[in-house]
Amino acid sequence: MAPPTTDAVRERAQAPWTIGRLLDWTAKYLQEKGSEFPRLDAEVLLAHALGCKRIEVYTRYEEEAPEDVRQRFKELVRRRVEGCPVAYLVGRKEFYSLEFEVGPAVLIPRPDTETLVLEALRLARPLAAPEVLDVGTGSGAIAVAVAVRHQGARVTAIDISPEASAVAGRNAARHGVADRVRLLQGDLFAPLGPAVASGRFDLVLSNPPYIPREELPRLEPGVRDYEPLGALDGGPGGFEVYDRLVRGARERLKPGGHLVVEIGSPQEAEARRRLEACGGYEVGPTVKDGSGHPRVLVARWPG
Repeated sequence: MAPPTTDAVRERAQAPWTIGRLLDWTAKYLQEKGSEFPRLDAEVLLAHALGCKRIEVYTRYEEEAPEDVRQRFKELVRRRVEGCPVAYLVGRKEFYSLEFEVGPAVLIPRPDTETLVLEALRLARPLAAPEVLDVGTGSGAIAVAVAVRHQGARVTAIDISPEASAVAGRNAARHGVADRVRLLQGDLFAPLGPAVASGRFDLVLSNPPYIPREELPRLEPGVRDYEPLGALDGGPGGFEVYDRLVRGARERLKPGGHLVVEIGSPQEAEARRRLEACGGYEVGPTVKDGSGHPRVLVARWPG
C-alpha cells in the first residue's frame, strides 16, 4: 500500500474538526497515553465541553465543533492525561443509578460500594421507618441512595470534613431527600454526643478508610494524587478507623440492628477476626461485590 501523498496529508489536516473527528482522535490519543477506558473518557469529556448528554455526542457526530468547545475540550484532555480523574473534571459521578456531585473534597463513589447499599436496603426493607447512620459519608452517595430507594428511611450522615459535608448536603438536596438526611460534622460517632442521650439506629453503615498506610505510595496516581488522603488512609495495616468503628457501633445500634461495613477484599479474614473479637456481634456471611470479591461485612447486634 502506497503511503499517503502530501496533498492527502494536507487535506486531512485541513478537514473540519467535527464532533465525531474530535471523539475518534481523542479516544486514540488517550489510548496511547495509557487510559484504561479511552473511548468512554473521550465521550464524557466531550459531552461536558459541549454541555450535552453523552448520547447526544453521537447524534451530533457530523456537526463541526465551535472553537470555544475545542479549547475547553483540549484543556480537559490535557488534565486527564496528567492524571486527574474524569469525575473530578466534569464534577459528577453516577452511583446506584443516581448522579452525584463530586470534587477533590470527596472520594469518587465506586461501583463496589453499591454492594453495601444493596445490603443495607435488603435489611431495611421490612422496616417502615428505619433509622440509619452513615459514618464517613463523603459525597453522601450511600446516605442519599438509601434515602431515595427507601422512602421511609431517616438517615444521619457524618463526616469529619466540612467540605465533604457541604457536598453531601447539595447531593441530598439534588435528589429531594434533604428533609430525611441529617448531616453532622465530626469524627466517627462524636457528633452524636453521649450514646445514652442520642438514640440508636437500625443500621450503621460505613465505607471507612481501609487502605493500609504502607500501600498508599503504590496506589495509581489518579487516586493517590487527587482523591482526599484522609478518606483513603486506614493507618498501619488498614484497620485503624475500622477498629474504632466496630467498637463504637455497639453503643449506637438498637437491639437487632445491623452494622454494614465495606472492606478491602484482601482484608476479609482479618476484618472478620477483628469484628468477631470485638464481642457481642453475630457476624453473618461476607457479601461479595459484582466481581465476586469479598466486599461487605454484616453483623447483627443482639442487644
